[in-house]
Amino acid sequence: MENERQDNLPRAASILCLGTGWFPTAPGGLERYVYELTRCWATKQDNVELCGVGIPEATEDFPIKLNNLASPDSPIWQRLWSIRQNFRQTRNAKPDAINLHFALYSFPLLDIFPKEVPITFNFHGPWASESKQEVMHRKISNFLKYWLIERKTYHSCDRFIVLSKAFGNVLHQEYQIPWEKINIIPGGVDINNFKANFSLQEARLQLNWPQDRQIIFTSRRLVHRVGIDKLLTAFATIRTKIPDVWLAIAGRGPLEAELKQQVKDLELEDRVKFLGFLPDEQLPIAYQAADFSIMPSQSFEGFGLAIVESLACGTPVICTPVGGMPEILTPFSPQLITSSISANSIAKKLEQALLAKVSIPSKEDCRQYASANFNWNKIANEVRGVLLSP
Repeated sequence: MENERQDNLPRAASILCLGTGWFPTAPGGLERYVYELTRCWATKQDNVELCGVGIPEATEDFPIKLNNLASPDSPIWQRLWSIRQNFRQTRNAKPDAINLHFALYSFPLLDIFPKEVPITFNFHGPWASESKQEVMHRKISNFLKYWLIERKTYHSCDRFIVLSKAFGNVLHQEYQIPWEKINIIPGGVDINNFKANFSLQEARLQLNWPQDRQIIFTSRRLVHRVGIDKLLTAFATIRTKIPDVWLAIAGRGPLEAELKQQVKDLELEDRVKFLGFLPDEQLPIAYQAADFSIMPSQSFEGFGLAIVESLACGTPVICTPVGGMPEILTPFSPQLITSSISANSIAKKLEQALLAKVSIPSKEDCRQYASANFNWNKIANEVRGVLLSP
């Protein structure tokens, strides 16, 4: 039925997309998703307008209309006012579909959108709940996020896209969105950028990484929910059985100093390397330089973009059973999913993988699985089908 619906879609459509920031300068999972999605639509000859905050006026290598609505450095209420005023002033033709990605920036525009145009919201996660976990003392702010902004925005939309059944359940249970309005479409990966074009030794040479040790790699924002503290504890646990393993951690965040102190306290300085911000062009090389990548998330992992990026580069992934991550790996390598989110469970799975006590998928199999199931061209077509469905 879905294929029939897509076959009946017009050859070209006008799509208005509202994201957050501009991926090349504001790296993040949501920003990358919107960047890749709109670029795929534009290459299929759709007329796409991307609105956001901190968006450049134009760029030669991005073939869509870009519309910056506010400065990311302005105070929040000034930013929301600017979004509303600038969006209103730039309206010309009516789009065929409206695609929203962030409740905060969508909220000021709800009464401006043309009533007869369907609005699809891509739910990337429970914003208020995630904020509450990371900043526990801002209870009033989180109350407003949930009741005033998120619920108002979601209940003004016609249909929804989630990246996993796990986040579909969150949207349904926490925000009372009916299941008949929810479409599950996973995230995608640019298989032309994330590819297996280096040997392990060549990739390590490019990054000046050790050639004589097993390497685990993770790329995360350093916040509580991603579980780097649990991973470090697990590393300390396995050091006597596997003395030559090395952990490379890419990313920045508010817990960076605390995690570096944990490394010192656990006497892991010779085993753990904090890479800081890793440029996007080096990320595929880092995946290929590792024996495994790992996602030790503790909560709120609606998809797990780093999993499909790693697989596309030919590198198997270890993950915790959180959110949408098991939905990616269960059909392919369920033996690499930990039994729980605990440090002991992570340590046990690391030991099994590094000592080859479980079946490890080959580089070729990882690449093939990612290409067949998470190619951005395929994912973008499915999202487009939902946006333009009757």
